[in-house]
Amino acid sequence: MPLHVPPAPAPALRTVLTALGSPTAVREARTPSLRLAQGPITPEVPLPVHVLDRITPAGASATRLAGWRFLLRSQGRSVAAADTMLTADGWAFSRFFEGPYIAATEHALGQAETLQQPYQARLLSIPELYMLALWLHGDTAADGADGHPASADLLVPLAPAPPGIAAHCPHRVAELLPVITHRVTPVAPVTPGPLLGSPA
Repeated sequence: MPLHVPPAPAPALRTVLTALGSPTAVREARTPSLRLAQGPITPEVPLPVHVLDRITPAGASATRLAGWRFLLRSQGRSVAAADTMLTADGWAFSRFFEGPYIAATEHALGQAETLQQPYQARLLSIPELYMLALWLHGDTAADGADGHPASADLLVPLAPAPPGIAAHCPHRVAELLPVITHRVTPVAPVTPGPLLGSPA
């Protein structure tokens, strides 16, 4: 079943194209694979990046759109990625980067293409766990910039995943969210009781 990739805002794409056209921006980026790429580089597969800010007492997730990420492809493969962010003046280029999440994102997208149900592709960042997941949203017609993970949506943790959470294993939000909740909920300090043998 084809995976649906939501259209990125045109101004966000323009900022990436402008940065790619700037020798200074490319040269100063800490992305050797981008600097060494042969042939044209094109931004593809725009994915809205949502951040999980908190989980409410009722167990719902409070997320916000942080930006759009574009995979940068050259000669049929992804060599790096470009992030954009929303500022008071509109969309702005944020950074070029490379690393394990590029290949992990491509791998997870390939997995999603084999699923029977259609999904809309997004990314979900959980900063407290240093975790990034491909978020497969069930409403393929939704605005990629809006919404919260629904219980039937799928999350595919990208490698490297936090200890105890299997990378590239799809989980329903209803199953994975309690695990995330447990991990990010601070443990209440234990108030020590009176020592045995001491006056109460």
